[in-house]
Amino acid sequence: MILVFGSLNADFFLPIQSFPKPGETVLTPKALIKAGGKGANQAAAAAKAGGLVKMIGAVGADEVAKVPITALRSLGIDCTGIQISELPTGMAMIMVNNQGENSIVVASGANTTVSANAVIETVLDPDTILVMQMELSADENFKLLRRAKEKGMKTILNLAPAHPVCEEDLKLIDYLILNEIEADTLCRSLFDRTFENVEEKASAIAEKSKGVCLITQGAKGVCVAQNAKTLKFSALSISAVDTTGAGDAFVGIFAAMLDNELDIVQAVKYAVAGAGLACLKIGAQEALPTLKEIEPYVEEIKCF
Repeated sequence: MILVFGSLNADFFLPIQSFPKPGETVLTPKALIKAGGKGANQAAAAAKAGGLVKMIGAVGADEVAKVPITALRSLGIDCTGIQISELPTGMAMIMVNNQGENSIVVASGANTTVSANAVIETVLDPDTILVMQMELSADENFKLLRRAKEKGMKTILNLAPAHPVCEEDLKLIDYLILNEIEADTLCRSLFDRTFENVEEKASAIAEKSKGVCLITQGAKGVCVAQNAKTLKFSALSISAVDTTGAGDAFVGIFAAMLDNELDIVQAVKYAVAGAGLACLKIGAQEALPTLKEIEPYVEEIKCF
């Protein structure tokens, strides 16, 4: 099983021709309301890739809460661990331009109230993979990571948004997934420097964590470092429509493949292919591919 401890949002998409400059007003003919939040997106990605998923998080006692919860339930995700907060449901305002690039502002709301205590001991099982991101409290994340490691669980942390992590806490993470900007932030906090290339970044982080470091690079693919060995994976060749959910697709699909006992090379190939396919539609969760949709593209991803 996959246990996702993370954020739930309602995403307000604004398709625009170009991003507004400070003081500029840009018009768009429509706004789209879709389910989002990095935690919920990753849970949805794992479920659509065939994973059995339980979601832990919080929403407000408002109408907006129906957006993320209805979407997760429709995928068969166990939502009994989602709590009702006094704060409003998290919301994200997402501008997407004609090139598929995005600019996002998130109002965290109920996500700030999620506690590690919401996860009961009986779900912390050695056969369960814990998936986390940084849209919840970092303190609560690492409290839960400590409990998970005591139970012998595999742990995945997507260090997004970027956040410093001390060396002791880093060793709680079996699979650390981050993009190049997030990797630079972590390197500055760990080593007081950055590195020239992605291989050096991934290797240095993996050596500190004693786990696996995966750095996603968008159209340039993914770099994976483990046990002093570095592998590069190509990206899927696509014309992106919206890159909003690509990183979350990678994390969720990767978790589902590990839960399905694939080796790390195959798990990354599936995740890279799925992340590419997720860029072909507007929205985070609606754009996520199913396992059947991913499978024909896996062998297009090269490992070198």
